[in-house]
Amino acid sequence: MDFVNFLNTTVLDGVNAINGVLTDYVLVVLLIATGLYISIRTHFVQIRCFGEGWHNLFGNFSLKGNSEEGSMSSFQSLCTAVGGQVGTGNIVGVCGAVLVGGPGSIFWIWIIAFFGMATNYAEAVLAQKTKIKDADGNTLGGPVYYIKAAFNGGFGKFLAGFFAVAITLALGIMGCMVQSNAIAGVISNASGGAIPTFAIGLVVVALCLWVFLGGTNRLASITEKIVPIMAIFYIVGALAVLLTHIPEMIQAFGLIFTYAFTPWSATGGVVFSVFAAISKGANRGLFANEAGMGSTPHAHALANVEKPHDQGVVAMMGVFICSYFVVTLTGIVVVTTLFTGDNAVAHAIATNGIVGLDEFNKNSLAQLAFSALFGQGIANWFVAIALFFFAFSTIIAWNLFGKINMQYLFGKKAVIPFCILACVCMFIGSLVESDLVWALADFFNMIMVIPNVAAVIALGGVVGKVALGKDNEFGLQK
Repeated sequence: MDFVNFLNTTVLDGVNAINGVLTDYVLVVLLIATGLYISIRTHFVQIRCFGEGWHNLFGNFSLKGNSEEGSMSSFQSLCTAVGGQVGTGNIVGVCGAVLVGGPGSIFWIWIIAFFGMATNYAEAVLAQKTKIKDADGNTLGGPVYYIKAAFNGGFGKFLAGFFAVAITLALGIMGCMVQSNAIAGVISNASGGAIPTFAIGLVVVALCLWVFLGGTNRLASITEKIVPIMAIFYIVGALAVLLTHIPEMIQAFGLIFTYAFTPWSATGGVVFSVFAAISKGANRGLFANEAGMGSTPHAHALANVEKPHDQGVVAMMGVFICSYFVVTLTGIVVVTTLFTGDNAVAHAIATNGIVGLDEFNKNSLAQLAFSALFGQGIANWFVAIALFFFAFSTIIAWNLFGKINMQYLFGKKAVIPFCILACVCMFIGSLVESDLVWALADFFNMIMVIPNVAAVIALGGVVGKVALGKDNEFGLQK
């Protein structure tokens, strides 16, 4: 018992302290700097090739891909990547950012996404240029391969191994526990407790195991159908709320732009500082679209394309969809319905400042916001269904990323045991919530960024040549 208490107090406090420094300072600066650097090296590819990205995306649109065994079509790769990007954080995380950073945090999410599009372009290009075929003819690719290409010798192998371990723990194990816990919690709450969490956990595990053991092609077939449908479902629901609150929506945009640069003072004192808006907006922007984190390149490496640039511009669209559609709509719905006019949150802020928000939390804020149109019961189920599909698509995408890195570390024999372990952890995650597990997931999620962006920066010249049409070949040529 003493050891458990030690883990849940001393160790947890230490991990949270490290995470706070990484989140608010190290990663924000590192990822923004990387996005700016790649933007300059590519002559702002996210602007120049934006139209090409949309054309490539819709030109490959299909709900029935026909990719060869062990790989994916460009559209399937994007859906798998977006499946990993659009998780519970795109709803719950945005609500948390708005609660702590205020409406102005949404503006900084937009800024981060702009530079993140360039970073994600670079990751996809490098993944395409360094992908390999295994003994069975399956395509493999991701940061471990371009990290080794960027840094020769033992140092490169160490960084690649460090990344592989970190992403396997962060996404493949602990991250899936977080997602399954979110699914079980929100569905159980929406049903008023009628559906027990263990039953939800069993269903999630059964569905995931069926996808895990079906290989790349089964996963691609699932994601190319789920991701477009879930995105449309959520976007239509959010737009319905906004279209019925147009005057409040106009006021919400004013709040977003005003408090991105100005502290918001109320009767209770300073509610939202500019630093909080920048910090929380940047943090949520970075982790909502995952640009620079090294997760989505695994999916983009599997795409069958004529040249690396083709998948790079499609990858940019993943960041755009996640940040400027799903995340933005969530944030604007919350600000429109809860931070304007005469309502519970606005009243709490006006009378008691930030203390007045104690009764609200990031998990209930989305349901409360959507209830402005649908009513509490329907809103609870709307958010529950959206979160289920978001989290389920994230789990199966993250498992793929974990399998690729497990195969890199231990060979193909490790893949099935890893999938079974992931399912066990998912079931445990659906039953209990451990603050330490959640904190460790965040920690490994953040430290895997360091070797990934180091390689992206080191190979920035290669990315620049591809973006400017000076290198259209597969294989890395520095």
